[in-house]
Amino acid sequence: MTPAVEMNNPWLVFGLRAFAQTLNRSHYGRFRRFLCSNARATAGGAGNGMAVKKVTLSNFWSVLEDLRIRVRQSDFVAIDLEMTGVTSAPWRDFFEFDRSDVRYLKVKDSAEKFAVAQFGVCTFRWDATQCSFVAHPLNFYIFPRQEPFVEGAAYEFLCQTTSISFLAKYQFDFNAYIREGMSYLSKAQEAEALQNLRSACENDLCSTSYNSYERVEIPTVRTSDLLFSERMKIRFHEWREGVLKYPEDCTLEGQSCSPKTQFQTVFFKLRPAVMLNGFTSHKLKLIQWVLRKHFNDLRYICVSGENNSSQKLVVYTDSKEDMASLMKEVKEDQLKCREVKIHSAVGFRHVIDLLSSEEKLIIGHNCFLDFAHIHSKFIGQLPSSMEEFTLSVNKNFPHIIDTKHLICSNHVIQYLMSKRSKSLSSAFSVLCPKIYSASQNSASSRSYVKVEVQADESGSSYWNSGAKHEAGYDAFMTGCVFAQACAHFGIEFEQDSLAMDLPRNEKLQNYINILYPSWNSGTVIDLRTGAERSDSGYKRKYPRIEFPNIALVWGFSSKLKPKDFEECLCKVFGSAAVISVFCLDRTAVLIQFNKKEFVDHFLVLKDALERDDGPISVLHPLAKVLDGGNTYAADYETYKEICGCLASKLMFAEQAEAMGIKWKTKIRTGSVEKGEIYSYTDIAENHLNISLIRQQSEIKDASGEQEQTREDVLTSCMLRS
Repeated sequence: MTPAVEMNNPWLVFGLRAFAQTLNRSHYGRFRRFLCSNARATAGGAGNGMAVKKVTLSNFWSVLEDLRIRVRQSDFVAIDLEMTGVTSAPWRDFFEFDRSDVRYLKVKDSAEKFAVAQFGVCTFRWDATQCSFVAHPLNFYIFPRQEPFVEGAAYEFLCQTTSISFLAKYQFDFNAYIREGMSYLSKAQEAEALQNLRSACENDLCSTSYNSYERVEIPTVRTSDLLFSERMKIRFHEWREGVLKYPEDCTLEGQSCSPKTQFQTVFFKLRPAVMLNGFTSHKLKLIQWVLRKHFNDLRYICVSGENNSSQKLVVYTDSKEDMASLMKEVKEDQLKCREVKIHSAVGFRHVIDLLSSEEKLIIGHNCFLDFAHIHSKFIGQLPSSMEEFTLSVNKNFPHIIDTKHLICSNHVIQYLMSKRSKSLSSAFSVLCPKIYSASQNSASSRSYVKVEVQADESGSSYWNSGAKHEAGYDAFMTGCVFAQACAHFGIEFEQDSLAMDLPRNEKLQNYINILYPSWNSGTVIDLRTGAERSDSGYKRKYPRIEFPNIALVWGFSSKLKPKDFEECLCKVFGSAAVISVFCLDRTAVLIQFNKKEFVDHFLVLKDALERDDGPISVLHPLAKVLDGGNTYAADYETYKEICGCLASKLMFAEQAEAMGIKWKTKIRTGSVEKGEIYSYTDIAENHLNISLIRQQSEIKDASGEQEQTREDVLTSCMLRS
């Protein structure tokens, strides 16, 4: 049996892996690299068998230190994200009628409502001795766990059933995600948490001062409170006297030093102290009252203990200066302790900060949504406009390449891809056949750039067999696609290895900081300017749309279909007036007219019919659209406003209702001059008459010239010049 055939045997691979885990650490790394390289060669299209390191709570901090070194030594870093969903409602999908600012609002909604389940990071370093890139793929599980000392409501996020089923199909480890996923704080959340903790620390310190004692007035009207207060007074007095007379033996009389007792003698900051255990908050207030009333040199303080627990202490100080020194030390300790907790709570964002600070070339595939998630989760709240968002991304990550844009806009790669899909797996199979497939002898298997996967020698249990649609492996594929694309651009890594500076390479300048916008509009997004611009490498999938020519209608009867809208409107405005009717969902449509004026005329007419309760409103062709009295209409700008609403409703009509819209028809400002509308009833009646004339005339005459004349008559009937 040849070695290649042997490695195709899953039981043999399993046995070799089991044997590998018994090897000592000095030999394991070399054996693992051998196993991974052979398994990768036999992986086939599924990409199974490549080593991808799994990172969770248990090994995150050790991996982070190692990653710092690898990122600094890397030539570029590839990333990929797996999310719990993409669209929160059917009408939030990307449509051909979505303007770029509307599409951004939909991306913003997605990034804010769904969670990132996996974050893949793969560093690529050129090894001149081996003439290959050395890749180190990591698969981070991250979960938005609420930290106990961070104020605010618990995190909430949506799960889209199709996305969850998709993850499950590719063996996503949901237990690792929820139980072991790393939590995180964004930069904005960290700043807010620090401010809140410092304020809380100041308040805690204030509660230990004598001034705060003045506010602790406990009405000792209950006999039990009187007895307890008197007993505390006696015991603290005896303990204080013991401290002064016998410093080496300063226990409270009648109390042992066992941690289980209510009074435990300890030393705090080299000062005698009593730790209070098991007292209720009411009794602690009584103790504070007793200390304020009867003791000037005993101070009650509350400090953080082990496992985030709080310790209540009464500390003896021998002077006012000593007391001031004690309080200063306590304040410094509290701030340090809480800053350490914040540092720990930042969690996975340390990885994002590392990628940002090192300013390495970041490679993603179709990564506009990915960076929206990165901004929302790890930087701060997403801006309201796409321009602000892109400029913020560019500030934090100054060098980004989107391989989707790269393979779509380069003619050489377009030729290689032929008519294939531009997906990551498709690009990987075409550009990286030697890594993708075991068929080494095929004519298409020429590999321009070698890529070797490196597995470290520690934590073998954290390495698993990578597969596509796992973030770590997808990041690896993304980096491989970029490396092979560079070879097609004429970048020779062997010659440039001593001074490789990819972000400033002249052959890459047309691709750096240009993102494919995830919608087929024939445009790209320039992160340096924040603007969307046309790109000659793209072909528009849809004809150019004049957005001022679009009207939005929602809340109509569920029985109405697009053809019903077109039929009614054509009776009023002419057979060529309506270009298309597009359904957002079963409650809303976008109507594209062939003239901007028809949008204004439609809105005015709708408003006129709704104001009239006579026979015209019943006989008019639009009566079918307005049936039920719940039909709303507006222009395209209202569509944008509703898409930007923070509510999360499944149906578009419900989303509009959540905005609190009270009007039924929103007529565009300036669309009809004041004084031009002479009678709502006359408008509706004229439209009814014209529609009847049109129906008769169109049967007799199909002349375009005469049809245009009737359009002019219609306009003159609506508006008085």
